[in-house]
Amino acid sequence: MLRLAVKVTAAFVALVIVYLAVTCVQVLQASGRDEARTVQAIVVLGAAQYNGRPSPVLRARLDHAATLYERGLAPEVVVTGGKQVGDDTTEATVSAEYLARRGVPQASILREVKGRSSWQQLAAAAAFLKRRGITRVLLVSDGFHSARIAAIARELGLQGYTSPATDSPIQGAGTLAYVGKETVAVAVGRLLGYRRMAGISTAASSALGSASPVPGPTG
Repeated sequence: MLRLAVKVTAAFVALVIVYLAVTCVQVLQASGRDEARTVQAIVVLGAAQYNGRPSPVLRARLDHAATLYERGLAPEVVVTGGKQVGDDTTEATVSAEYLARRGVPQASILREVKGRSSWQQLAAAAAFLKRRGITRVLLVSDGFHSARIAAIARELGLQGYTSPATDSPIQGAGTLAYVGKETVAVAVGRLLGYRRMAGISTAASSALGSASPVPGPTG
């Protein structure tokens, strides 16, 4: 019995390692793939902001989204992200103001101002986008994030294409820890579902389903 238990355990461990290895390759492949195309909206995943200034990571995402908008790939840009602990303003507000300075009309910017995780941001954005008949979106974040946000978008009923920020300060060896984290997140998310993995309750999901976009001021 002991020998059988050891064999079963070894086989299970080997299976887990293979599963993680395959997932890691898929995360890496997704990180280098730019699926930019004509869609109904561009969705920018939030990142840190410092007293009203976008962090270098967020700024790279916003610059990329502005370029996609200028190329005429979508008529609207959705910026996401609520307040993190200690913040005086939301990531979405900072992002909207930055895009306005880049020349994106405020009327073309929608804000998701509650989400504090990728799942929350995309769930709230998906809820109000689908009410507007929008399901085809470009997802802008860092490359290592692409596989997971595309999978979350599918789970939420969006047809999401990824277009990673080209000038992110997280490059080269600096991405290794993020790739490892994303590999585990994608591997677990596929098994459990991303909503469940994110620890979102049914009640919270219902609340997000009634979310509405916050339009930018029209000047």
